[in-house]
Amino acid sequence: MLRAAFIMAALDAGVPLRDVQIAARHADPRTTTIYDRRRENFDRPAAYVVVAFVAGG
Repeated sequence: MLRAAFIMAALDAGVPLRDVQIAARHADPRTTTIYDRRRENFDRPAAYVVVAFVAGG
């Protein structure tokens, strides 16, 4: 969950997909975009609180 939170927070912050891919050590950018599409599934208050906490906000 922490890994997903990092990826979602980075993408929400506007970090380019390629940079997030490298940081997450994904060999294929399609793996990173899976997390991007899953952000819709985390559209719940608790998930946003955790992402904000992890992102330092």
